[in-house]
Amino acid sequence: KTQVENTVKLIDDGNTIPFIARYRKEMTGALDDQVLRELNDRLTYLRGLDEQREKIRASITEQEKMTEEIERALDAAVTMAELEDIYRPYRPKRKTRATVAKAKGLEPLANAILENSENGKALEEMAKDYINEELEVGSAEEALAGASDIIAEVISDDPSVRKRLRVVAMNQASLTSSAAGEELGVYEMYKEFSEKVNKIAGHRVLAVNRGEKEGMLKAGVDFDRVKAMSIIGSVYLKAENPYIEFLTAAAEDSYDRLIFPSLEREIRNEITEKAEESAIKVFSMNLKQLLMQPPVKGKVTLGLDPGYRTGCKVAVVDATGKVLDTSVIYPVPPHNKIEEARKIITNLCKKHKVTLIAIGNGTASHETEVFAADLIKELGGIEYMVVSEAGASVYSASPLAAKEFPDYDVSLRSAVSIARRLEDPLSELVKIDPQAIGVGQYQHDMPKARLKEALGGVVESCVNTVGVDLNTASVPLLARVSGLNESIAKNIVAYREDNGEFSSRTELKKVAKLGPKAYEQCAGFLRIIGGKNVLDSTAVHPESYPAAKSLLERCGYTDEDIKNKSVVGIKERIEKEGAEKLAEELGIGVITLSDIAEELIKPGRDPRDELPAPLLRTDVMSLEDLTAGMELTGTVRNVVDFGAFVDIGVHEDGLVHISQITDRFIKHPSEELSVGDIVKVWVLSVDKEKKRIGLTMKAPKK
Repeated sequence: KTQVENTVKLIDDGNTIPFIARYRKEMTGALDDQVLRELNDRLTYLRGLDEQREKIRASITEQEKMTEEIERALDAAVTMAELEDIYRPYRPKRKTRATVAKAKGLEPLANAILENSENGKALEEMAKDYINEELEVGSAEEALAGASDIIAEVISDDPSVRKRLRVVAMNQASLTSSAAGEELGVYEMYKEFSEKVNKIAGHRVLAVNRGEKEGMLKAGVDFDRVKAMSIIGSVYLKAENPYIEFLTAAAEDSYDRLIFPSLEREIRNEITEKAEESAIKVFSMNLKQLLMQPPVKGKVTLGLDPGYRTGCKVAVVDATGKVLDTSVIYPVPPHNKIEEARKIITNLCKKHKVTLIAIGNGTASHETEVFAADLIKELGGIEYMVVSEAGASVYSASPLAAKEFPDYDVSLRSAVSIARRLEDPLSELVKIDPQAIGVGQYQHDMPKARLKEALGGVVESCVNTVGVDLNTASVPLLARVSGLNESIAKNIVAYREDNGEFSSRTELKKVAKLGPKAYEQCAGFLRIIGGKNVLDSTAVHPESYPAAKSLLERCGYTDEDIKNKSVVGIKERIEKEGAEKLAEELGIGVITLSDIAEELIKPGRDPRDELPAPLLRTDVMSLEDLTAGMELTGTVRNVVDFGAFVDIGVHEDGLVHISQITDRFIKHPSEELSVGDIVKVWVLSVDKEKKRIGLTMKAPKK
């Protein structure tokens, strides 16, 4: 409870999730940013729920229909659906058959039939009293039809009936689909499809929805009508009521015309929302793993953006991502200027001491890879990697890229982006809308705002986990730092351009619009390498500098020791003194003390360095080279609900179905695999026509 209360207070005080996760661990009990984000989402939902509850309360009170029972029901409601059920009978209605009947004065007749208040008097007799030419009730039949409409709406508006139906339907109903035409294409498996809604996998819900949207499928919900009628009957169809036949007809009309269409909509919305949340979760997880790919440091990289007619664009960047050279070569059809291309690439590699080649995986990628691998054999000392181009064209055509490279055309900018993606994936991919990076499934069907919010949170989390070099970071990278936005990020870069490099974190306070709160939130995530204060190169927050300095003095270390990374024994000394006693003396918490010690041991450490390095290649294969049983090493490119796609160096990614990942049962591929993992696989099948490769991670039995 204390953790939750403290976290809510911190959020309400305008602190960002990365800041709370990193620098307020004592208050939150060291909750990680994932849990904090979920807590924040839930907090927003519950506050929205309370707001809606009060609006409904006010509306019912205004209508003078509030009762103690309704008050209790409102207080007990824990979902929006429950609140809506309670409000349904009191919601101002547009014109319905029941409101028309009420306007004709037929509500007392409906109540009399429901409650048998006229002691079994014949329906015809009762109805005659309501014939009224002025109100357009011309006969007893018309009066009874109107009463039936009112009863149907009373049943439909009953929150307890709806709740019971919803619970049973969510457990027993099925999502069904059938063919809407002759040609189904990718939707072939859904032409006679039915699966229980409480068991169906999210990706199948999204596939049926998309098939329906594209006009290929007809979809609906199948729920046992007899079961539904027995639930309604238990409340409204009592055997002792002499009008049971009439009431049964009204109840059937209520279910068929009012309740079931609404129930079907609710069920489909609920399973769709669940499927979308699950897909967004998988997308977020994949994106995080992609952004946290280890950088390839200290290498001069040559980026190739392949193409047929327009040629292959070339860019050489140094170890910091600065562009050294550009060119265009035509080593593939229709030009086939292979010799000329070899000469250009050889000269560039020798001139700039290139040791790494990054090849985009788009059009003509395989032919370009063959050309590069062939040239590497001759040059020696160079490795290459095929890099996902997803979003490169979006970035290249963006105003940001135009500002960064005003003299280059769009495709040359792409070549630069491809080279930089290999050198530092995070710094480059942060410039692209996460939705364009392509590591999810059905991302184009997701609610735009929710997807943007979730993926934005992932990018923010990754940037702040790694930390940002204040003197080299681009505007898009700075804009993702805790407490900053695009406008402040632009001001930081403008300040840097006008005044030269920042020499200390405190200098940030001179940047326009960067006030005390923004400084508190961002300072710990911005690093200054080689500045005045050695602590500025670490993740120690300026608020903890006095404590860090006292700790160094107590343990007999100097600033030079931090620079030379010789503070290794500090943890033992803390243990010797007693962590709790020392933390109290320094005026900080034990967790903060431990974090400071970690930073002093490895100042400015990059958490990505602890992950496996990317798989670099020197040779190339094609689809034709693959045979069943062949053992290969590949890189996981995308994890989806039904398996994982693995790059095995043949241009087409192979699919490891969930059943082929491991011998033990797993609910989701992410339990075993992450984007960027280097895995050993065996070829199961190769369909050369459809360009599909089936892989397994289960070693073949000898």
